Amino acid sequence: MVDVTAYTIHQTFTPPSPQQHKPKVGVMAWLTQCLSLVQGFLARGVTFKPLQPFKQWLENLDVRDVERARFLCQVIPAQCPFERDVRFFGKTLFHIPPLCKLNPFYEQLVMLRFKSLCYLADECGEDITRYC
Repeated sequence: MVDVTAYTIHQTFTPPSPQQHKPKVGVMAWLTQCLSLVQGFLARGVTFKPLQPFKQWLENLDVRDVERARFLCQVIPAQCPFERDVRFFGKTLFHIPPLCKLNPFYEQLVMLRFKSLCYLADECGEDITRYC
């Protein structure tokens, strides 16, 4: 057992001096240490979500300008433009599934388009059928 009463706060929380730095390690050892660190985070349930701040920013955008609402309705498509049926002489050879769901911001963009449509229809009284 270690006697911790002899340590002071200054000794405990002082960063190491340059002479106390660990020796340089190889790339493989460094990767192994990083991997074990990530595995430790995953075991504790810690997740890394680098896109979360941008997703929250998109979710918190308010549409209070007519020009911005019209622009968003024109730019964000109503349905996935990539979904296709490839046909040859009237027979379907294969189907390309909608790829929009691979976009990490898909739900936020659809919600932003919906907010824009609601603003134009409810508060501006504009006909939104041209955006559908």
